[in-house]
Amino acid sequence: MSEQIPILAAGRVSENAKKTLDIVKKFVEERCIPADPIFAAQVDQGGNRWNHHPTVIDDLKKEAQKLGLWNMFLPKGHYKESPGFTNVEYGLMAEWLGKSRCASEAVNCAAPDTGNMEVLAKYGNDAQKKQWLKPLMDGEIRSAFLMTEPDIASSDATNIQLNMRKEGNDWILNGDKWWSSGAGDPRCKIYIVMGKSDPGNKDPYKQQSVILVPADTPGITINRMLSVYGYDDAPHGHGHLTFKNVRVPAANMVLGPGRGFEIIQGRLGPGRIHHCMRTIGAAEKALEWMLLRINDPRKATFGKQLKEHGVILEWVAKSRIEIDAARLVVLNAAMKVDDFGAKGALKEIGEAKVLVPTMGLTVIDRAVQSFGGAGVSQDTPLANMWANIRTLRLADGPDEVHLQQLGKNENKRGKAVTEHIQKQQAITKELFAKYNTSLSQPGPQSKL
Repeated sequence: MSEQIPILAAGRVSENAKKTLDIVKKFVEERCIPADPIFAAQVDQGGNRWNHHPTVIDDLKKEAQKLGLWNMFLPKGHYKESPGFTNVEYGLMAEWLGKSRCASEAVNCAAPDTGNMEVLAKYGNDAQKKQWLKPLMDGEIRSAFLMTEPDIASSDATNIQLNMRKEGNDWILNGDKWWSSGAGDPRCKIYIVMGKSDPGNKDPYKQQSVILVPADTPGITINRMLSVYGYDDAPHGHGHLTFKNVRVPAANMVLGPGRGFEIIQGRLGPGRIHHCMRTIGAAEKALEWMLLRINDPRKATFGKQLKEHGVILEWVAKSRIEIDAARLVVLNAAMKVDDFGAKGALKEIGEAKVLVPTMGLTVIDRAVQSFGGAGVSQDTPLANMWANIRTLRLADGPDEVHLQQLGKNENKRGKAVTEHIQKQQAITKELFAKYNTSLSQPGPQSKL
């Protein structure tokens, strides 16, 4: 793998990171991918998909820790808990993790825990870190992130309605949350919850707060787990939860009341890069499965193997181009985050977030098409991969939100660009006069 690092990023990858990349590749290809079917089989054991987790994960975690593959996501220079990798270096690792259902959790780099650990590492106080960050980093517990709500348009986070009311030394929470990824796992012990603590604040971005809610707090009801195109993602799950007079100590507030937007923006930036790089890994896997199919001598159509049909080779070529181009876009965003932080890389992160999931879906869909009926069944990983990646066009901000912001920012150049072009046109007019010439236009010319 270290020999395949794009030249754009080669100078930003340390020798230690290169060695780790090679270990990650070997671990994913030889241990995690073969274990994915075991994971799926163990989820179904006993007839209850929600009261246990596959033990194969525990064995993979032990192997990963012995190999030194643990918590690689916390970026160097930003967190004292970091293992010492930059966003670029971990991004390259995350691509490999994206090829396996088990891999990210096996190395303790799975969402939403990664983003939640970043919140605690960056904004949590010492007591919060001791109680929640340490067991998360040790892989002893899991967590969920509760932001989206069923009754409002959550793509505009100012709409968040879960009510947070201060009463003495507690906050009282009332409201609903859904798409609470991770809430189904019996190991999930802590929810990071965004709610509205000061609805009267004139600044709409100061009305929200983030608070830590233990999963066993009285008053929380898990109504159901939402499916993704029919997949329930057990035991992880995407929960629909109701909070009814849930009492949480004021000491559980993160950073302080009214700081919710600040926290969420800090959380989502690096997480979007992680999602994108894992998606590139999934696209690489889909391309591999397509190559497997089109080179299968048993699968001939109209007297030719699939690889002999021009349209199929065009799919392969386009997929290769699109994956490689998308990788460079994400690495560029990772470089910008490394140099200027997430706030300084909003444009680059937004570009990656829009481009990469669409690319991934396109490549996976080609692979599905090459398999025919098998491609939409459980006989390949392609259908499940497509369903998971389709959610990324909604998660962490839908495409339209990123496109609107990107468009607005790009359009700020409109006045300057107009003046620049007009200046060039004025110079051209002067040059026509200087050289006493004019453009010859096609067609008959006539003077009125």
